[in-house]
Amino acid sequence: MRYAFSTLGVPGRSVAETAELAAAHGFDGVELRAHPEEPLHPGTPSPERAEAVRTFAAAGVEVLAVAGYAKVAAVGEDEPVVAELLSLIVLAAELGARYVRVFPGGGNQPTADADRLAVRRLAAAAPFAERHGVRLLLETHDSHQTGAAIGRVLDQVGHRAVGALWDVLHTWLGGEAPADTRRALAGHLGYVQVKDVASAGELSPLALGAGALPLAEAVAEAPSDGWLCWEYEKRWYPDAPDLPGLLTGGRAYLAGLVPGGRTDEEVVAGQAEDPSRSGSTACRKGSPWA
Repeated sequence: MRYAFSTLGVPGRSVAETAELAAAHGFDGVELRAHPEEPLHPGTPSPERAEAVRTFAAAGVEVLAVAGYAKVAAVGEDEPVVAELLSLIVLAAELGARYVRVFPGGGNQPTADADRLAVRRLAAAAPFAERHGVRLLLETHDSHQTGAAIGRVLDQVGHRAVGALWDVLHTWLGGEAPADTRRALAGHLGYVQVKDVASAGELSPLALGAGALPLAEAVAEAPSDGWLCWEYEKRWYPDAPDLPGLLTGGRAYLAGLVPGGRTDEEVVAGQAEDPSRSGSTACRKGSPWA
């Protein structure tokens, strides 16, 4: 199992600081929030992208995903949405990221209409993503909160360059049991975002294991070559404790959830025995989480 955290949890950090945090706490990768507030986004010049690649490589940290804000089911013309998808795909490819996260964003329009928009736009961008070695992942979020809703869209797209990102919070808020989400996303799942909160009415982020989310159930059948990403939403809750102080405990908690998961001590020991293993290893192709 490989572990990442989202830069949503460390707002204002430079690429170098983020890479250092990940490496120091035994995380294999990071999910980069691709917003103009951040160092890396579709408007970032090529030289800065190249420097970021060198920085992460030197730290032995993989860029797991580019977390974009395209809304594929939003009302409006297709062209600007597809253009945004293509720009995110290029960014991911240049950073060596395997995934691009996108949102549904269907709003209050009829479900069938939102589905049609999402299917059409994802299908339009899928061949471009495949040529660049990137997979678009539609997150369980907003108008398509459950695995059933996301799976319904992805079954219609029917392209291997388009999959799902399972945000455990949103499927839980949608009343969907983890086993049902897993079945709905079978064959589509890229990776899982984990987090923890006190209740449906109190969504301020907590340390993993300190809240109400069914994290153990969500990762119960996680394959050994999959990824878990901790999305700690510090950006939206500035009064929440800072993520760096929680990373050691969070990394240990994730390892404890997964059968055969490596503890921090085992990670450090393995790196000492073989320094070349301090970085991440790519998921095997063909995995339903890959």
